[in-house]
Amino acid sequence: MCAAILAVGVLAGPAHAEEQDRATDLRAAGWALKETGTTARFRGLAAVSRTTAWVAGSKGTVLRTLDGGRSWQDVSPPGAVADQLELRDIEAFDARRAVALSIGEGEASRVLRTEDGGATWTETFRNPDPRAFYDCLTFFDARHGLAMSDPVDGKFRILATDDGGRHWRVLPGEGMPEALPGEAGFAASGQCLVSAGPRDVWLATGGGASARVLHSADRGRTWRVAESTVPAGDPARGVFALAFRDRARGLAVGGDYRAGQASPQAAAVSSDGGRTWSGATTPPPAYRSGAAWYPYSRGTALAVGPTGTDVTTDGGRNWRPLDAGSFDTVDCAPDTGCWAAGEKGRVARLERH
Repeated sequence: MCAAILAVGVLAGPAHAEEQDRATDLRAAGWALKETGTTARFRGLAAVSRTTAWVAGSKGTVLRTLDGGRSWQDVSPPGAVADQLELRDIEAFDARRAVALSIGEGEASRVLRTEDGGATWTETFRNPDPRAFYDCLTFFDARHGLAMSDPVDGKFRILATDDGGRHWRVLPGEGMPEALPGEAGFAASGQCLVSAGPRDVWLATGGGASARVLHSADRGRTWRVAESTVPAGDPARGVFALAFRDRARGLAVGGDYRAGQASPQAAAVSSDGGRTWSGATTPPPAYRSGAAWYPYSRGTALAVGPTGTDVTTDGGRNWRPLDAGSFDTVDCAPDTGCWAAGEKGRVARLERH
């Protein structure tokens, strides 16, 4: 589900939220795997509802379910399959309309759009610049969206659409701060660029001397930058995913994606729109690549990675293990339908035991 659509209109008032957090600590919940019939790795995920979800992944693969994961339709774009594109992000407005992003240098970075549930796809952007490498997509609403590329000429590049992904333009770079040496985004979960509300958007980085979070309050025209507490200083370390419950309260997760490498301080929280970040008191025990807030809750959220899932009920300050299965990305729909996806065709829905 588009982050902005999820964030608007689904949060309860304080008293109701406190009651919901007690009821949604998820101690009686876990991931129920859904057979997809493929071995593709799914790093792109869009949760529309408890019954409807889209996943996008390796070799141009896109699947859609309309029945809670009992069956999946292969709605892969023929061109993406033929070119073996790596689809790392997908944003869905409903069961019929979705926009997918493939990653890679030059023309490997593309945007594709469907209006008929994946029966047909239109390629609406093909990156002409060999220096650009697009990582993530986000939409504020059904019309306005952005995509981000790793730095070109020393600055992150932002692509914008005002018509639901039918047409795209590169935004001027004057309002973008200079990137650090080696700094980039991570196309690990489709969550290195996220939005909340009609204009606010955040960009996560790693690979540089520090892991930073950039924030724009004007749909990507101007940005301010803040350092997170997530360790960086290596091409494999940084913030891999962001999740904002509203325009003030956000989570950052990441670490070192290399298997067996320690990832201390792999989560951070912000209560001021990303201007400042504090490290989690009890962070997840290992690298995490995806995060999502649980709807109608004050402080419940999920974080996933190759070694497991963690849950917080206090807004990201303390995390505890929920599941040991491998997932790359997670997303929750407004009706509390939460989905996770990852390697070897793994897709699951959060269900009560």
